[in-house]
Amino acid sequence: MKYYFLIIAFSTVQVSASIAQDAAVKMETIIYKSVGNTGLAVDMFYTDSARQKNDNTAIAFFHGGGWAFGDAAEFHEACRRYAGKGYITFSFQYRLSRNEDGTYPNPDITPIEAVKDARSAIRWLRENAEMLNIDPAKIVAGGQSAGGQLALSTALLDSINENSDDLNISPVPNALLLFSSNVNTLEPWIEMLLGDRRKEIWSISPYHNLREGMPPAIAFHGEKDDQVLPYIVGFFNQKMSELGNYFELHTYPGRRHYLGEGNEKYSRYFDEEILEKTDLFLEKFGF
Repeated sequence: MKYYFLIIAFSTVQVSASIAQDAAVKMETIIYKSVGNTGLAVDMFYTDSARQKNDNTAIAFFHGGGWAFGDAAEFHEACRRYAGKGYITFSFQYRLSRNEDGTYPNPDITPIEAVKDARSAIRWLRENAEMLNIDPAKIVAGGQSAGGQLALSTALLDSINENSDDLNISPVPNALLLFSSNVNTLEPWIEMLLGDRRKEIWSISPYHNLREGMPPAIAFHGEKDDQVLPYIVGFFNQKMSELGNYFELHTYPGRRHYLGEGNEKYSRYFDEEILEKTDLFLEKFGF
């Protein structure tokens, strides 16, 4: 009996070690787009078991930073979390309106260029779905602040596209995750970044380009957010409802723009409770 027990125990240890090894999240960096001599990268997170399937849900994240700052690494921990749950996740770099010396704006790079990159990113995922082991009908786009505007732009801003993009490939994601997302670009900061192109400010505003048939969306906002004001989010919510779009809004009394203030793990973007609500949303819509 003792010998039998040892065999079972040893087998259990082997199985546990195998599961732990299989669940290890790996990261790979890929160039998804080239603009002149500049390559734009995406950080991809996955497990070996996910790469053995071809119907995985993809989650594409766009970082915040006012279209001039921020880094794709700010979504790395969220990417690791979701990759560990079986998703294949991506944190995209996009062009920022900042000069090499750190000053801003860059007159040649505006939020319009960032929108082009975001739409290129979703097209790249869909075009390369087989290579990436993802289902082209299960692509989720998410972002924080300016990154939320970019996620929304993939679903809304049909007039803005990179000349090199294949317009036969849809950039529209199948769901949206919005964390303190900018929903209306009519503000002085964005006008400043646009410079001589300020008249195009309407063309990149999610609120002013809303339409029926939007992908389902979940959004999180702080009631003391002083960058994306609550009443603006309220107007956006009302218009989404009037158009018959699914928009699940969660608001947080006392919280400001960084919903996870004090939570360094997720770059202050959110906390585990917010991500658990996001989990339920993804499950609800079959992702």
